[in-house]
Amino acid sequence: MSEYYKPDRNPGWNYGGKSFRLSRSKIGLYLECPRCFYLDNKLGTARPPGFPFNLNSAVDALLKKEFDIHRAGKTAHPLMAAYGIDAVPFAHELIDLWRENFKGIEVVHEPTGFRVSGAVDDIWVRPDGELIIVDYKSTSKDERIEALDKEWHAGYKRQMETYQWLFRAHGYRVSDTGYFVYANASKDKAAFDGKLEFEVTLVPYTGDASWVEPTLRDIKACLESAAIPAAAKDCDYCRYREAAGKKLLAQHQAHGGTD
Repeated sequence: MSEYYKPDRNPGWNYGGKSFRLSRSKIGLYLECPRCFYLDNKLGTARPPGFPFNLNSAVDALLKKEFDIHRAGKTAHPLMAAYGIDAVPFAHELIDLWRENFKGIEVVHEPTGFRVSGAVDDIWVRPDGELIIVDYKSTSKDERIEALDKEWHAGYKRQMETYQWLFRAHGYRVSDTGYFVYANASKDKAAFDGKLEFEVTLVPYTGDASWVEPTLRDIKACLESAAIPAAAKDCDYCRYREAAGKKLLAQHQAHGGTD
């Protein structure tokens, strides 16, 4: 049995169980494909996980260490100065909890009863106390990363908006504009020489979290229903399940199967 994939989750982590939490990634899954979300959170069978991106994780860890130096010193990171942002990394006793995967910042949403959570990469603060949500991203593209202009960037934007909603729900004053710290690994060097060189850019994004509240209500209705929701038209997981199921059934029937 694979150590990475367990098709039958402990029921306590499913909807209705004492450990159920609606994480930022689960909200994203619902928006991506309601059927996959239902199978995961109502029936307890999640999609098989992808392999971890250890290089991305290493970049995230190093960026956090770098910004933590300025957090401790209450100084602006050079990247902030280069982009004219009057802020410093936010020093708060809960910052490590807010950044920890599977914990993060949590809010009980009274209309649905959901415990909604999300783990941020960083928080900056302006002199007037306004918070700025910050997310780290890493990639290797030929072009300079200066905008979120690809269709698949929609998930990044919703991620930022969910974090903004969570911190506002805790009573913090949060800027509509968040930032993506984008580390782009260069591929145009003459040789590898045992190291990667990154160009780090700061990409602003003005969020609109007005979709979060109605989406939470939609998720509640989905989980309360006994009806399996429709699959998203572009969901490869659902397309695979449907195609494989039809072929397995046809093969079974062709060989005399009756059940």
